[in-house]
Amino acid sequence: MLTPNGLRAAVERRLDEAGRAWLDRALTEAAKAGPGPGDSGPASGPARWERDFASAGRHVRSTDAGATGRARHPGGTGDAREAREVSGTREAREVLGTREAAGTQEARGVGEAPELPDGPGDQDDARRAEHAGPPAPGHEARVVPTGGSADRRTPPAPDNLAPHDLPDAARILLLHAADADAPTAARLYARGTGAERRAVLLALPHLRLDASDAVPLVEDALRTNDTRLVAAAVGPYAARHLSPHSWRQAVLKCLFTGVPLTAVAEWERRARGDAELARMLTDYARERTAAGRPVPADLDRVLALTSQTAATSPTAATSPTAATAPTRALTREES
Repeated sequence: MLTPNGLRAAVERRLDEAGRAWLDRALTEAAKAGPGPGDSGPASGPARWERDFASAGRHVRSTDAGATGRARHPGGTGDAREAREVSGTREAREVLGTREAAGTQEARGVGEAPELPDGPGDQDDARRAEHAGPPAPGHEARVVPTGGSADRRTPPAPDNLAPHDLPDAARILLLHAADADAPTAARLYARGTGAERRAVLLALPHLRLDASDAVPLVEDALRTNDTRLVAAAVGPYAARHLSPHSWRQAVLKCLFTGVPLTAVAEWERRARGDAELARMLTDYARERTAAGRPVPADLDRVLALTSQTAATSPTAATSPTAATAPTRALTREES
């Protein structure tokens, strides 16, 4: 099981000496300071650890020499930041968590891009999201909270951390070290860049939260067109705390924005036996085919599960029987 200490060790193995020193100092400072007040005020400014949270991308650099030789992303403009944006959320998920059940992932190599500063104005800002492609499909890893103070995780090999994972991982560690509460997470999310908001979302399973405290953050991310934020929002926290209606809308959002189904934590559990989700997906498939557009391949996978029944499904009780739910999206000819 990958504990915060295990995550820290995995990150430090990828950092140079300066990066390790920075991380040690930043985490020590965060642990001493704890979560800040609701508003630090213009006079004092944010706490030191919050400034470290914002500047993590400038300090956690990989020692992998090969990472600096591939700054261009296939099919992109050649900008290293664009390469990081497209693939960052998927690899960041591999920093923490459990892999999905066998057979739900496909591994695809993604060229690594060097980590660049991602402070204010950086392309990581969510306002630039319209120019960023969807997260690359691939095997996902995620946190699975078990209740109490400990989270269960089955991590990938620590050395699988890519250079563009490191800022997300460092920010998650900072939030954990500071024992960030809901107001602190909300403040950092509201004031943060796209990269900082993504880290807050990825860290939610680790934070000192009461039940649905952070649901507004998840719902805000799902309203954006930033596929990196959408992918980070549909993690383990959303799987446990989004209402059935909001969760169904999140699945639909992923399908029509190109976020791979593997980004959605526990989708098999929540989709099983959900006839209302089946209806929504079938309507969506009809709209796509009527407009001459392709139906996402992931849609059929979800529909196949909606036709199954399971007493433990959290959405089955809110939906009519799913015995007759469709299991295949309409083809263009059928429409």
